[in-house]
Amino acid sequence: MAAARGLGVLQGCGVRYFARLGHGLVAGGSGQRMGSASWRCRWASSSAGAGLSRSYGSEAKGDEELRVRYLEEENKGIVVLGINRSYAKNALSKNLIKMLSKAVDSLKSDKKVRTIIVRSEVPGIFCAGADLKERAQMNLNEVSSFVSKSRAVINEIANLPMPTIAAIDGIALGGGLELALACDIRVAASSAKMGLVETKLAIIPGAGGTQRLPRVIGMSLAKEMIFSARVLDGQEAKSIGLISHVLEQNEKGDAAYRKALALAKEFLPQGPVAVRVAKLAINQGMEREPQHQEGDVLFCK
Repeated sequence: MAAARGLGVLQGCGVRYFARLGHGLVAGGSGQRMGSASWRCRWASSSAGAGLSRSYGSEAKGDEELRVRYLEEENKGIVVLGINRSYAKNALSKNLIKMLSKAVDSLKSDKKVRTIIVRSEVPGIFCAGADLKERAQMNLNEVSSFVSKSRAVINEIANLPMPTIAAIDGIALGGGLELALACDIRVAASSAKMGLVETKLAIIPGAGGTQRLPRVIGMSLAKEMIFSARVLDGQEAKSIGLISHVLEQNEKGDAAYRKALALAKEFLPQGPVAVRVAKLAINQGMEREPQHQEGDVLFCK
């Protein structure tokens, strides 16, 4: 029961979805494609019903809770998933999990996407965990369903075929850190705060943290962090290998995002199939003995 209740730390709610998905349009994530890739659709839900509106450009409007941006020009091939729930400290709600699921479902089959960056659009916050205000209104079955869906989405992010980078420019607690752990690479500002703090709430991490954290920093340190609900800053996280790069925060509060973008640009010139196969080989290789003898060559076209 504790595992079923795990995932978390914080508050909020919300409902809008905005994204260009794949090579066409998806209206509200329904799967129905519409028109050219130059259009974007926004699916807005309200108590009065739902409507579909169109807009141009690569930027989502300011009130969108998940911004999906396809970068252009020299950054073409990089997609940015920006969480934008400022009033709830980017807490993971049912609607945000649904948005993430629909976006990831489209991205995983888009061969033009070379790297995905997961970031926050809210200064000082990456993701503060699960939305506890929303959860307080759920019954036990709804809580179990929410945790299962959250775990599934985070697993889907971990299984994306292209490289993924978490840009941690602020607080990443509970489910927020589990989201970052699902990414291939994590970079953070020195002022960022990270921890799996669920044991403070008498629950355990419920979205893969108990498996992924030990794989990243080792079993003993992972147990220490989880047992103590310890929160680390960027420098401490770098020292134990939780993140790959740590940077002093800049005036705009996006130092980690800028580093993530620089890393993503390093990946762009490389063979896209080779990068995807390398990711698959690394991930699967962590679970088994080496399959190739020294001197073997694997060609990817």
